[in-house]
Amino acid sequence: MLLIPGLASSAAVWDGEVKKLAPNYRLHVVQVDGFAGAAAGGNAGASDAQPMLPGIVDELHKYIAASGMKPVVIGHSLGGLLTLMLEAKYPADVRKAVIVDTLPYYAVLFSPTATVDAMKPMAAGIKQQIVVTPADQYAATQQVMMAAMAKSAEGQKAAIASSVASDRAVVAEALYEDLLTDERPSLASIETPTLVLYEYDASSKMPDSNAYEAMVKDGYHAMPHVTLVRVEDSRHFIMYDQPEKLDAAVEAWLK
Repeated sequence: MLLIPGLASSAAVWDGEVKKLAPNYRLHVVQVDGFAGAAAGGNAGASDAQPMLPGIVDELHKYIAASGMKPVVIGHSLGGLLTLMLEAKYPADVRKAVIVDTLPYYAVLFSPTATVDAMKPMAAGIKQQIVVTPADQYAATQQVMMAAMAKSAEGQKAAIASSVASDRAVVAEALYEDLLTDERPSLASIETPTLVLYEYDASSKMPDSNAYEAMVKDGYHAMPHVTLVRVEDSRHFIMYDQPEKLDAAVEAWLK
C-alpha cells in the first residue's frame, strides 16, 4: 500500500491507519516535499512551465516501478487528486485506489459551473495571498480553517501544526494547481477499482453536507468501477474524526 497525504499535511496524518494496516500490508507512506516542515526540494521551483502536481505523479510512478510493486494507493484530499492523476496517466501502477474526501475538480466548491479558464484569475489571487500574508495572520487563518475541516480537537491541532510548518510558496503553488486541475474528463477511462470515502456532518455549513454529497456523486458519475461510501459524523479529515469507520470501510472494500 502507498499512502499520500493532502495539502500541507504530514505523512503522520496516516499514523492511525498505518497501525491498523501494518499487520497485513507493506506500507509506503509519502511525504510531499515542502509540506509539514519537509524541505521544499524541487517543489520550490514549480511554475506554470514546470508544474508541481504532474511532477509528483511522475515521481510516484518512478518509485512504484523501481520497487517492482503494484500497490493499493490511498490518497486524502490533494493526495486523492494525485491518486486520480496516477490512475489516469499510469494505469498499470495501481491495483486498487482509495480516495479520501476528494472531488475530481476541487473548484466546484467555489462555483458549481467552474471551468479551468474561468478559475485562473481567482487561483492566481489565492496563490499570491497565501504568499504575502504575514505569518501571524496566516496561523490564525489556519486555526479557523482547520476547525471547519476536523471535528476532533487533536486532529485540528495536528492539521494546524502541519500547515503552519509548511513552505508557504509550495502550498500556494499546490493549491493553485489543484484549482486548475480538472480530472473529470479522465474518469471514464480509469478502469482501476476505486473506493471514494466522503465526509458527512449534518452540522457543517462549510460545505453544506447535502450539497457536498451531491457534488461527490455528480463528480464521479462517469467512473466505471467506483464505489462511493459516506462517512457519517465526519469532516474533511476523516482519519482524525472517524478513524474506525475509515479503516472498516477500507478493509471491507479490500476484502
